[in-house]
Amino acid sequence: MFNNKTIVYTSGTFDLFHYNHLRMINYARSLGDILIVGVSTDELVMSYKAKPAIPFDERLHIIEALKTPDLVIPQHTLDHSETVKKLNIDAFVVGDDWFGKYDYLKELGVQVFYFPYGMGISTSNLKKSIHDSYEETLKFQQQSKPILKDK
Repeated sequence: MFNNKTIVYTSGTFDLFHYNHLRMINYARSLGDILIVGVSTDELVMSYKAKPAIPFDERLHIIEALKTPDLVIPQHTLDHSETVKKLNIDAFVVGDDWFGKYDYLKELGVQVFYFPYGMGISTSNLKKSIHDSYEETLKFQQQSKPILKDK
């Protein structure tokens, strides 16, 4: 705690920002007095999955535009030990798709919360939906073109 204030840190890619991202950030906000949000850099994300659709700077600005974070910072690594130490983090929130991966922070005195995304919206689901919709539209357009007959 810093001056009797609880500092909460949450982080993510926040690509194709959606409702579950907002829910997790708001949940993190509810756990403390100061909310710091880390946004994963493109380089970090590409170390474990495909490049984000939205560039890092734009994702950072989207999170900064929210009313809930007190501070938004770049996240360069999946190891949050240094961030926790430097910023005196009391609690860490991450989606439950990372369940168990950040339990090591408990050894540093940090409460770790795995936010239940549950079923529904995810960036991966959104990307698939957009892709499938595009494929469907293309197929429909190709099938609906008039057939020209040679004279």
